Amino acid sequence: MVELGSLKLRLDLPEEEPYDVVVIGGGPAGLTAALYAARAKLKTVVLDKHPKAGALGMTSRIENYPGVLQPISGAELLELLRQQARQFGAEYVQAQVTGVDLRKDPKEVISSAGTFYGRTLIIATGAMGHQPSIPGEAKLIGKGVSYCAVCDAPFFVGKDVAVLGDNDEALDELAFISRFARIVYLISPHRQPKASPETVVRARQLPNIVWLLKTRVIAIEGDQQVTAIVVEREGQKERLPVAGVFIYLVGTKPVTDFLDGQLDLTPEGCIKVDPETKQTSVPGVFAVGDVTCKEIRQAVIAAAEGAIAALEAEKFLRRRAKARSDWA
Repeated sequence: MVELGSLKLRLDLPEEEPYDVVVIGGGPAGLTAALYAARAKLKTVVLDKHPKAGALGMTSRIENYPGVLQPISGAELLELLRQQARQFGAEYVQAQVTGVDLRKDPKEVISSAGTFYGRTLIIATGAMGHQPSIPGEAKLIGKGVSYCAVCDAPFFVGKDVAVLGDNDEALDELAFISRFARIVYLISPHRQPKASPETVVRARQLPNIVWLLKTRVIAIEGDQQVTAIVVEREGQKERLPVAGVFIYLVGTKPVTDFLDGQLDLTPEGCIKVDPETKQTSVPGVFAVGDVTCKEIRQAVIAAAEGAIAALEAEKFLRRRAKARSDWA
């Protein structure tokens, strides 16, 4: 484990024994899968982009989750699930997955915290992905447009950059980006950031942040590299020279970009799975929750699918004819 400030990076160590189960995504589906897998004595790790990045993590009030008698926030419910999964031995790593190689055995998962290897994968990345929609964004991905601070912030030492978004993920990433950039423009269309108050307080203490609230980006400029953004505030347009743009906007797209076409998808971009086993087009790789595009999107349904995938992964690993029921 290597530390960079407060950030811990797990470097790839080839001699390490691979995980039995690598879970990508830390929502109710992923954490329940980790809980069941770890309880079955499978070596399990959860790779989670951010504890508050998903649909449940952003939900302020839940009062219909079975067994939870009092109203609870989504973030609080997820923390209970994380604690329970850890209690059974699952590891939890905050990391953004940027690529996989499903042809390898064990399967390879490349992330901002290093490379992980798993005999099986359970994909639970949800459907809040951002579809490139700002003029200039799509053509400049990898040329200054980024969705991962840990991956790309070190490229902008002493340069000016912009951060688009005001949720907890955006403001947490802001702290890391500010260590490298000269000036960071935090751009939000709202009067007040949507992040939790404690996260906003921490972000307000950063010395090199320029807060541009009630502001939206209407264009990203550049040819081979980002050179500027065009913002609009109260009807007035302004051009800001920047070298990079970090985007943390929420959408409704299934998060599958890291797969690079290695799994079969539906025409809508959802991962195709066997409805009974949750297995994808690649044996040993399972997908659950909103990334498979459910008509009914509820945390309890996602959790149930996570349990199914974990039991099926255990069946796959131990070559059982049937998945083992686990009632006790």
